[in-house]
This record gives sequence, structure tokens and C-alpha cells, in this order.
Amino acid sequence: MFELFLIGVIIVLLIVLFLFYKSLVSLKNEVDDLRFSKKSQSVKYGQLTEQWIPFSDKYPYNSQNFRFIGKPIDGISFEDDKIVFVEFKTNTSRLSDSQRKVKDLVDNKKVEWLKLKID
Repeated sequence: MFELFLIGVIIVLLIVLFLFYKSLVSLKNEVDDLRFSKKSQSVKYGQLTEQWIPFSDKYPYNSQNFRFIGKPIDGISFEDDKIVFVEFKTNTSRLSDSQRKVKDLVDNKKVEWLKLKID
């Protein structure tokens, strides 16, 4: 009789453990979905913010001279005495590899002018 009771308790514990595992997997999936959604919102917020920064008081150049590019850098500001490659960053974001390459090319004066005339 005791053996049947012990087997019943083990079966109930296994069922509870299985149900706990299923709920844990479900919660993990929900957390992953929320994490993805939050990151996606951050990216969208950053892209939206980039469109408006040239019109803010913090932008050091004339906003009329700014041209938005988007990728790999946010834009170029054509000033009277210089051309400025501009990348806006929010919070703790860093330059991507392609943005770093552009920065390195500019820093190393590997920038050229091309006039292509098509007849």
C-alpha cells in the first residue's frame, strides 16, 4: 500500500515538474519577445530622433546645410568652410563597423571628389 502511495506521489511530482517546465519555457519566450520589441522600439526611436536633431539647439551647424543620408552615416553638413560627416548617437550607442570605416577614411583624408560628365 505504501509503495502505491509513493508511486502516486512521484507521478504527481513529475506532472507538476512538467507543468512548471512548460510554464517556464512559455515565460522565457514572452521575455524574449518583450526584449526584441524593446530593442526594436529603441531602434525606431533612434531613427526618428536622428531626423530631428539638426533642428535642435544642440546641433552646432546650420540645419539648412544638413542633408540626411541614413546609412552608413546619418548625414552631411555642407558648411561654408568645411564639409562635416555627421553621425548622431543616443544613450550608450556606438559606431558600427561601417560607420567606423567611414570615420577612419575621413580621418586619414581618404576622401575624393568625382566629377562624372555624361554626354
